[in-house]
Parts: sequence; C-alpha cells; structure tokens
Amino acid sequence: MQTKLTRVLLVLFGLLELVPGVWASLTPTGFYQDFPGFRRGWVAMDGPFNEHLLRDFGGLNLAMAAVLIGAAVTGTTLAARVAAIATLLYGAPHFFYHLGHIEHFEQIDKVLIVATTALGLVVPLVLLALPSKKALVSGTAG
Repeated sequence: MQTKLTRVLLVLFGLLELVPGVWASLTPTGFYQDFPGFRRGWVAMDGPFNEHLLRDFGGLNLAMAAVLIGAAVTGTTLAARVAAIATLLYGAPHFFYHLGHIEHFEQIDKVLIVATTALGLVVPLVLLALPSKKALVSGTAG
C-alpha cells in the first residue's frame, strides 16, 4: 500500500499533467501561442505550429494524468512505481531536450523552463524512492 505522501504526489503531479493536456487537446493553437500562460510563447519560440504534434502532446499529458491519478486511486505500491517509471520515461527526454534548447529565451524563462521540466525527473525519482506503507510498518524496504 502507498503512503499518504505517495498518493498526494501522484495526484498533484497528475493534476499538473492534466492542465497542459486539456489545453493542448482542446485548443492547440492557443497552447502553441500562450503556454505557459504567465509567460508567452515558450512553445511558439521552438518552431512552427504543428497541430498534429500539439494534439499528440495533449493526449500524452492526458494519459499521464490518468496513469498518475489512477495509481493514487488504486493505492498499491506497484501502481505507484509503474506510474513513476512512466513519468520518468516521459520526463527525462523532455527535460534534456529543453535543457539543450533554451539559449533563445530570456533568463527568467530559462530558469522557469529548467525548473518546471526538472519536475518530470524529480517527482518520479522521489516516488520511486519512497517506501511502501507496509515497509514503513515492518521496517523493511519495499
């Protein structure tokens, strides 16, 4: 079984994935022009508009949200670990891509892009490191 912290992280990160998922799925042009909303043009500065790519990105984020929130609802350690691995497999390439493609952004945007995409590495690694509730009770790892 999962700890309360594991469930909270799964749900919070799932909700974070839900926002760009819904946005890019419903209005790919708006997502392209305005993401992340408080700073304009992060996606638009990276190349020409591609509706297919943005709809795929939206769908991927919706799927990640479902996996993360579904793992929290399921409540098993295995579900949490599978969700963490899926998030890491998506988050690592996303982070490293942006790390290598930020030179044309303002300094504040560079910091924000690196910090926000780093969550795709940090959160799943934390989820993988957290012990299960059973391990905490019995004093063993698992």
